[in-house]
Amino acid sequence: MEPLELAAHIRRRRSNLQINPTSVVSRDVLQELCDAIMWAPNHKRTWPARIAIMSGESRHALGDTIANVMAAQNENEVKVQKTRGKYLRAPHIIVVGVARGDSDQRTRENQYAVAAGVQNLLLLAEAHGLAALWGSPADGANDAINKLCSFDDDVEVIGLVYLGHPSGEVEQPVRPPTPLTWFD
Repeated sequence: MEPLELAAHIRRRRSNLQINPTSVVSRDVLQELCDAIMWAPNHKRTWPARIAIMSGESRHALGDTIANVMAAQNENEVKVQKTRGKYLRAPHIIVVGVARGDSDQRTRENQYAVAAGVQNLLLLAEAHGLAALWGSPADGANDAINKLCSFDDDVEVIGLVYLGHPSGEVEQPVRPPTPLTWFD
């Protein structure tokens, strides 16, 4: 890919929740997308990404798991009920977590590596013509999500990526100028 093509590809990528909930993505493509996470720069090669793909009925379990935590925290009942069904809006939810490091610095580096990996996934999804949206988990739901996904207890869930074939397009947002300071 030429630099100008890559720049255009980056600018085309959108957070898009206009997803056909019944049009599944092949396992081969899902594997390729998740493999892209592992190709992000990773200081000390700690390979901190933890990934689970929720498809089919497991999306109900994800919604119920998070909604139950919200209910236990006395969250608004309407919001709790909405959460029970919100993960059915896409045929796949990719849960992305980060393993803790052996120090605070290494934990931060692991978080940066996995965040860069999620961007790899999003760009590759765009290249496949897929719609994706990187959402965050509800406050307090990390431990319950870890248990559901069979992640270790110390994993921090940094993303719930809705993924599927688009059912519509999203407008390009206006971006501010790059806040850049030059030093010569």
